[in-house]
Amino acid sequence: MNDESIFIFVLTRRRPFLRTCRRGRARIGLRADLHRRQRLGKRGHVGRTDAPSTARQLLDLYRAMRLVREAEERLGALFADGEIPGFIHLSIGQEAVSVGVAAALEKQDTLASNHRGHGHAIAKGLDLDRFFLEILGKQDGYCRGRGGSMHVADMTVGMLGANGIVGAGVPIAVGSALAHKLRGTGHIAVVFFGDGAMAEGVLHESLNLAQLWTLPVLFVCENNGWSEFTEAARQLATDPQRMAAAYSMRALNVDGNDVVAVAAASRMAVAQIRAGEGPCLLECKTKRVRGHYEGDPQKYRDASDIATATRSDPVVRCEAQLIAAGASQGAIDAIKTEIKARVDVAVAAARSGAPPTPLDAFADVYSPIRELPS
Repeated sequence: MNDESIFIFVLTRRRPFLRTCRRGRARIGLRADLHRRQRLGKRGHVGRTDAPSTARQLLDLYRAMRLVREAEERLGALFADGEIPGFIHLSIGQEAVSVGVAAALEKQDTLASNHRGHGHAIAKGLDLDRFFLEILGKQDGYCRGRGGSMHVADMTVGMLGANGIVGAGVPIAVGSALAHKLRGTGHIAVVFFGDGAMAEGVLHESLNLAQLWTLPVLFVCENNGWSEFTEAARQLATDPQRMAAAYSMRALNVDGNDVVAVAAASRMAVAQIRAGEGPCLLECKTKRVRGHYEGDPQKYRDASDIATATRSDPVVRCEAQLIAAGASQGAIDAIKTEIKARVDVAVAAARSGAPPTPLDAFADVYSPIRELPS
């Protein structure tokens, strides 16, 4: 960890932050020098710190989470009112993962998302106006209104986009990591995937190839406990830590509802990746508050599970951390007002945006017609 890190680690023998897996599990190894510097314990777990950062730095993390939350709550309302075509999948309750990981990244680092990726896109720095224009299917959106919720991309900030195929972003990120390595850019690739993707063969292939070629890629598993309509425990015989160990890959797990802990773990993993130590898998254990898709009645889910997820709100948790760090309630309320106004402007612009024209229906489908020399 360098001097620019915004997180202050309080290291004690009684409260280790990283633990390698035990009880028969293969050890998830970290470099010996990192063990000495960070006092790593056993089980690969990164815990929160007692003195995580200054109030100002925490405010930045909170502002980013508040933006994701406000944007998605507004998307939910727009969808309910019939203003968004297709389906949307909200990440409400998982904002600490996208924001915490993005806090460790540079603009040129590339990111592959998934179907629940609004938070990933916003945290990576996409323009909010064009983001809403795209999801509302307008001409001036990022993909001219054709991509919608699951296909928002912007290469100027390294956002590779997403798709609706479970785990399909993983090999795209690995390919991007290979490009970074071959070009010597010093940048890394990141991919977000859910616990449902753990059973996909393409993830295993990607983990193997990334480790074999020592690629600069961070695999982020947002483990919210649900694979669409099925509990993860009912469809997976292993877990992310053991899976990484099977490919001799470093792995960390962290409380995905604590933005400070996620950011700390992400910075640790990213620093090692940039140093040429190969890929890493970061498991963020979080809770899915809403259904698989917006409008999902969740009849397959016990009401107590939903209540537990709601009580684990990472935004509320960060507010408590802010107060403990010395921030005033006035400063928190000011951010809420600021973010709401910002989203209001973006939604208004999207509503008034021009729809795509039928004449553009075939644009970008075929290459421009060129006359061949005679």
